[in-house]
Amino acid sequence: MRAKLFIASALVVMGGAVPNVGTAPFNVEAATRDVQRYTQTPLPVRFRLSKERGLLLSTWINGRGPYIFALDTGAGMNLITQRVVDEAQLTVRSARPIVMGGLTGARNTSSREALISRFALGDQANVIGSTKTAMIVSLLTPGIDGILDPTDIYSPYGYSIDMPNQLIEAVDTSSRGPKRGNPVGEGAIVQWMRFGNSVRPFVRLGDGRLALIDTGSGFGLAVNGRNAVIVGNRGNRASQGTRDIAGGTISSRRVTPTTISIGELVLRGIPTDILFGVDDDAPVILGRDALYPFKITFDPQRRLIEFATSERS
Repeated sequence: MRAKLFIASALVVMGGAVPNVGTAPFNVEAATRDVQRYTQTPLPVRFRLSKERGLLLSTWINGRGPYIFALDTGAGMNLITQRVVDEAQLTVRSARPIVMGGLTGARNTSSREALISRFALGDQANVIGSTKTAMIVSLLTPGIDGILDPTDIYSPYGYSIDMPNQLIEAVDTSSRGPKRGNPVGEGAIVQWMRFGNSVRPFVRLGDGRLALIDTGSGFGLAVNGRNAVIVGNRGNRASQGTRDIAGGTISSRRVTPTTISIGELVLRGIPTDILFGVDDDAPVILGRDALYPFKITFDPQRRLIEFATSERS
């Protein structure tokens, strides 16, 4: 039997924010990196939720900080500003050019990456055990020093993002990760789908569309205006134009909430946004307004994603 969940009430906690793109880049090409297993599992980390900037956490880089990084499942890579590179005196090396963009057709290219040998999350003592890399960009959204792709940061572990409790935690999926057919409570375990060369987390909706799980955007269910089979006009609300990471301008309109399904989980009353000015091949997005009720566990090894309802502790 399918679990059914009404999620509209979660927006009261969110403050009913106008959807925004946040920091999530639409990754065109990302390099695959070799990783080593930690000697110690990283501790759970609290993040704070900003309506404009997303899921923010404090980081220390090579003993310097704290810096503010956005936690972005839709990024596909780590990004860091040149200012932080200079302050933390990071080693910089040339890299295969990476084409980055947002949801629009605008594109930026970076061919320089910084090596971070000591990366601490949430607390200066909570050190990630292996060297990480981040592509260098000139600037990001004001108040953001970088963007973290949790799939890369926590690799080879999985991780869970508990939206109501604002907590991210490394998960040793060999012992306690999601197991197909065995969801915890009201929820679903589904296949982690891939789109092109991207390692970002996509899920297949009940109608066959692929949707990107994107904590970097403040949308609900967001679809390209060119592909929208209308969703109704009740409660129409237009946003001001926002810019993606490449400088392209996006506008959106919130329309009548809709119903979608993810595996055995049926989501009713999901906030729905129509996007204008986005690229033709921009993906369907499940942003923060849609993800808010859930604790989501990502298992990149077995390519499984678990959605489980979570209440504030």
